[in-house]
Amino acid sequence: MKRLNEDIKKGQFKNIYLLYGEEDYLKRQYKNRLTKAMLPEGDTVNYACYSGKGIPVGEIIDLAETMPFFAERRLIVIEDSGLFKTAAPELTEYIGSMSSAACFLFEEKEVDERGKLFKAVKEHGCAVKFNRQTEQLLKTWLLGKIKKEGKQIKEAVFQNILLRAGTDMEILEKEMEKLFCYTMEKDEITMEDVEAVCTTQIENHIFQMIDAAAVQDKRKALDYYYELLALKEYPPMTILRMLTRQFQLLLNIQELMKAGMDQGQIIAYADVQKDKPLNKYVAGKCMRQCRHFRKSDLRAILEEGVRLENAIKTGEMNDSIGVELFIVSASVQGKG
Repeated sequence: MKRLNEDIKKGQFKNIYLLYGEEDYLKRQYKNRLTKAMLPEGDTVNYACYSGKGIPVGEIIDLAETMPFFAERRLIVIEDSGLFKTAAPELTEYIGSMSSAACFLFEEKEVDERGKLFKAVKEHGCAVKFNRQTEQLLKTWLLGKIKKEGKQIKEAVFQNILLRAGTDMEILEKEMEKLFCYTMEKDEITMEDVEAVCTTQIENHIFQMIDAAAVQDKRKALDYYYELLALKEYPPMTILRMLTRQFQLLLNIQELMKAGMDQGQIIAYADVQKDKPLNKYVAGKCMRQCRHFRKSDLRAILEEGVRLENAIKTGEMNDSIGVELFIVSASVQGKG
């Protein structure tokens, strides 16, 4: 991000930028900042945007070769193309000799860093990966917004916001906007305010279910499950798969802890293994949870998950009841 900020500040831009990674909020913010810095406001003649798979590579190369109209450069924005996951030899070859009056700005979710296209961007342009932010960085970012609004917040309240909204910056921003509107006449955001307006995301419901199962509180674990069902956004099978995936993650982390790895090493190892990226908050939460289960308990839970999923798929069991049984079974395995 430092390189991007320097380019924007100096007004000196590369011919190609690649913004990629899990944190969509930051990718979008920097895409918009680069666009505004490169082109005068309202210049639609020298701006083009392509989105989705199947983008015609020959067409965007031809456009890059077209001289800008009364402007310094032509900007071509390409979103979620998938080109960095497949071979794109024509584009890879072109990057090394592309017109100095054109700029490609890619925003991608998934990228093969071993691919030739990625290496060409690294050599001739700028590639920046946006990972999920650490809890400390999120805290600094959110406290800046809270201070700007002239409000205060206690540490416990801030932690409750993270627990409910998770660490996705876009979701956090929306939740903070709701809180600012709700507390318009107040100078402090309280726990009651967070409880009143903040939405709990599915990932945090999963955490809460496992927290409850870890202390054998099956009633509370089931209540969290029923809350998810009431939202009518997540079918039982989706919830079951997310629960079993989380228990698999706990088993993996437990084994890493027994191998003597600390939190930082566990985060780095999980990223290397191409697992869903962990941040400090999620890793710490998982490390605390897995202390409530023995290895044999976690294996038994996972085996029960496979058994119930097969029973649901073959019609032997109702999906909603199957997930209930899984939660109860996991709660029995928890050690309190």
